[in-house]
Amino acid sequence: MNASAEQPLQSGVLTSPADPLLADAVARTLRAPAADRAALFAGLVRDIEAFMAARPQERPWTCKVYRGTEGSVIFRGGVGHSLVIDPAGRLWRARSYEDFETTYVFAGGSCDIDTLTPIYAQMREYLPA
Repeated sequence: MNASAEQPLQSGVLTSPADPLLADAVARTLRAPAADRAALFAGLVRDIEAFMAARPQERPWTCKVYRGTEGSVIFRGGVGHSLVIDPAGRLWRARSYEDFETTYVFAGGSCDIDTLTPIYAQMREYLPA
């Protein structure tokens, strides 16, 4: 096969229309008072989910919300990343599996998360720009 007949190289990284929306949501949340951040971010995440649901041709975008054992609010996405808002209102970027002590509950043939305890020392804190 000659070079002109070959397929062009493409990155394996997929982007989504949700990416800039999520970046804006993080920035807006960081500008809000610490006490308001978890509720604000939850609403912004619901808006992103609705925006993406209206675009079924795009990569699905979902987020599930959990309460951490120490009072944090944990937003877990479908691509292995989580955002944690700790009880003081600080935002943390986490890996969904490595950065939590997790317990599970097994019932009815399914395995679901029971508890999540953030391991902040392994996470990166989001700071205002």
